[in-house]
Amino acid sequence: MFNVLGWIVFGAFIGWLANWAMGKRGGGCLVNIALGLVGAVAGGMLFSALGPGFHYDSHGFIVSTLVAVIGAIVVLAVWNAISGRR
Repeated sequence: MFNVLGWIVFGAFIGWLANWAMGKRGGGCLVNIALGLVGAVAGGMLFSALGPGFHYDSHGFIVSTLVAVIGAIVVLAVWNAISGRR
């Protein structure tokens, strides 16, 4: 139960950070949660593709958060390009 709640809070925080970094406003809580969770997965896959020796999850909360934010920014940029939003 607390794991799911933690992921929701983490997703909302990461989504908010990605929106803030991209200069966006008004994404909404559910959009931020979805963006943060998808971004965390995308960032994990992106950074894991850097090489077999790189394990972001062994570096702690700060690095994991940065990886998730970078992934969420990439997801947000792709979404904006597909939907035609700026």
